Amino acid sequence: MKLAILTTLLAGASAFTMPSTAPKTFTTKLSMSEEVAAVAEEETPAAAAPAPVESSPSYTCISKEAILSSPDTTEIGRVWDPLGLANIGSAETLAWYRHSEVKHGRIAMAAFVGWWAVGAGLRFPGELAHGLEFSSIPSKGLEAWDAVPGWGKAQMLLFAGLIEFHDELFHTRRAEGGHYLRGGTPGKNMVPGLYDPFGFSKGKSEEALAKGRDREIKNGRLAMIGVAGLYCAATIPGSVPLQPPC
Repeated sequence: MKLAILTTLLAGASAFTMPSTAPKTFTTKLSMSEEVAAVAEEETPAAAAPAPVESSPSYTCISKEAILSSPDTTEIGRVWDPLGLANIGSAETLAWYRHSEVKHGRIAMAAFVGWWAVGAGLRFPGELAHGLEFSSIPSKGLEAWDAVPGWGKAQMLLFAGLIEFHDELFHTRRAEGGHYLRGGTPGKNMVPGLYDPFGFSKGKSEEALAKGRDREIKNGRLAMIGVAGLYCAATIPGSVPLQPPC
């Protein structure tokens, strides 16, 4: 009897006991859920990085059309460019070409006048260097240059270099509209007192100034041809017809 009662109590108690396999089953299901989530994360494609946006320049260089429109083409009716150099590069390239053309034209005009003045016998008073009078300089252009001492030539080149350096510096910092490659005017002189020291251009209209720039470019081109002719005549006798010794 006692044995029957004890057996009945144990059987009833076992009904309220949680099976020992339940925690393992729950743990297994949880582990599988974590693995499925991890695989899903790996298979989900990463968000594509936004494409870089190219920033446009904050300046506008003068256009090729604006550069080629000056000076006018009255002489031959079209732009003289047989090699097509104007089509090489961008607008900045052509602006640099024009700036260089104007500068070389100015140098050529000064060189032509100096060559002519020496050949005409014009001389400064005093000494060019210690023991070298201006009056003793030869009348021919290249011979006059050879007579200048080496330090005198170095001073001239150094002075020209300083002008070039400050012209670029002032174009960057002071030019109206910015540097000539960044919207400014190609060929404009920015060294104070070097160009038009007497202020002849002050008070002129924009139309008159534009006409003056056209004349300067054309005269500079003629001067470059003229200096090249003088140099050829001085180094290759008879290469320039009707040119006297210079």
